[in-house]
Amino acid sequence: MIEKLRPYLPEHAVEPVFELIKAYEIHLKIVNERFTRHGDYTRRFDGKHLITINSNLNPYRFLMTLIHEIAHLVAYQKYGGRIKPHGVEWKSTFRLLMVPFIRPEIFPNQLLPLLAKHFKNPTASSDTDERLSIAMQLYDKREKSLNNCYVYEVPLGSHFKVRNGKVFKRGPLRVKRFECEEVSTGLLYTFKANAEVELLSHYVLKS
Repeated sequence: MIEKLRPYLPEHAVEPVFELIKAYEIHLKIVNERFTRHGDYTRRFDGKHLITINSNLNPYRFLMTLIHEIAHLVAYQKYGGRIKPHGVEWKSTFRLLMVPFIRPEIFPNQLLPLLAKHFKNPTASSDTDERLSIAMQLYDKREKSLNNCYVYEVPLGSHFKVRNGKVFKRGPLRVKRFECEEVSTGLLYTFKANAEVELLSHYVLKS
């Protein structure tokens, strides 16, 4: 198991993560990318603990996602099954499990202050922490095409396409989100700054 972990984790995180997996008797499966989640935890009917993590995550996101899911297991064992999935019990457990990893031997210096701030009150998904999410995505394994970018990088008035194929025109920033018009319907939607989109450099509006 420890050798299978090495390609997915920062070097100095491999052994302590392996010890956690052994201690809690976790069955870890590394699976193909799922667009809706980075990982999940399931307590099976036989009482065994299954955690699945997407294989395409960069080492820092893989580590954070794995500890996120282990925290569900530990919180469940400590506080029982009636706690909220991402309530105060899970938050405190996630923080305690993650803090030993937040050090320069494991994470790049650029991420350390963002992680320290995030773990004062960890959220259900690190993607909701826009500054951390954007910084974390700089280390992604996948190669981005020239037209792939974040909404905040799309010039005002330019068009972009999202994963489901819908096309939008980028509008102004409204508080923390960008107001964008769906071209086909004229409806307005808001996007987080770190939403990944495809910039349409030469988009021609169809009549």
